[in-house]
Amino acid sequence: MASLGGISPPRGTRPHQSPQVPRSPTECISPSLFDDTLSLSHRTLSDPKLEQRNLKEMVHLNSRLARVERFAACLSEPNVDLAKLRKLSWNGIPEEYRAMTWQLLMGFLPSNADRREQTLFRKRKEYEDCVAQTFAQGVEGLDPGLWHQIQIDVPRTFPTSPLFQDPVIQQSLARILYCWADRHPASGYVQGINDLVTPFFLVFLCSHIATDPEHSTSADIPDALLNQVEADSFWCLSKLLDGIQDNYIHAQPGILRQISKLKELIARINGKLASHLENEGVEFIQFAFRWMNCLLMREVSLKNTIRMWDTYLSEGSTGFSEFHVYICAAFLVKWTDVLLKMDFQEIMLFLQSVPTKSWTEKEIEVLLSEAFMYQSLYHHAPNHYSKK
Repeated sequence: MASLGGISPPRGTRPHQSPQVPRSPTECISPSLFDDTLSLSHRTLSDPKLEQRNLKEMVHLNSRLARVERFAACLSEPNVDLAKLRKLSWNGIPEEYRAMTWQLLMGFLPSNADRREQTLFRKRKEYEDCVAQTFAQGVEGLDPGLWHQIQIDVPRTFPTSPLFQDPVIQQSLARILYCWADRHPASGYVQGINDLVTPFFLVFLCSHIATDPEHSTSADIPDALLNQVEADSFWCLSKLLDGIQDNYIHAQPGILRQISKLKELIARINGKLASHLENEGVEFIQFAFRWMNCLLMREVSLKNTIRMWDTYLSEGSTGFSEFHVYICAAFLVKWTDVLLKMDFQEIMLFLQSVPTKSWTEKEIEVLLSEAFMYQSLYHHAPNHYSKK
């Protein structure tokens, strides 16, 4: 399976596999949480610097443990309280609970624990049947233009990631994208959607394998598990795109509205920056179209994108549409001092390659907090856009 020129059905035989339900909360607690290596020894107490560092690490560890316990309690309920889960998720989801939490918040998994296994089996079987029907005649039965575009885009998806450059994984992504486009003819496939499936794929894979999935290959992943991750990613991508469908229909009016809202918001937050961009002839669509189309995934790392999506999902149905605009506003305003010193060409070059490679979760937390502040200040302000 060296290229995407041909398509292969999902590996293995899923109908005979019992559905793999996301691990229960108690199974997810890592033994490392109870590691006592940070206990304060006599030598540590005699070294103020070591003591301060270890105290900070212990505070962080205790905070994480308390957070894990809160998620465990919430997810262990026979009927998960989704409002409570959203509130918990705003500040980030522990990695061991992320897959299950995302699937619950997306509406893919039912909140009732007794219904989950049956739901997973049914949805995975439905996706398998969709793939079998769509690719029954191989590539010859596909829309050539659509398939050609997907062939071009999939290999470009995270080109530095061993996982997403693996030919078998690329086949999975191609099937997901083609099946989604085939089921949504009004929207169809648009460049950028290939990026949006990757957080789901990585998070769902991460919940089942011990190694770093982003640096894994298909050889490390059992066939049945890969098929399940593919199916679950398809359904969650579908749920996501259902909420921002106007972004991907003809002429992409949803994105144009978001860009207009961003421009208005920047004028309110930082008039000096807004005036400078206007005076230099910078049109927001020239840089912000990609920010909306790809949800800033080209601007921040996949790991940081996943953290942002924790908060987007906790925001409910408007997280990927309305709250994302505030994120983009906070992101642009962050570079005000640099941008004010630049002319048109320098601004465009800068915004096409914003220096975020060294960003960690700390920078993302600041960005989310600033976006929340802007939302609180401006969402219900006169003349500002409101929820429809």
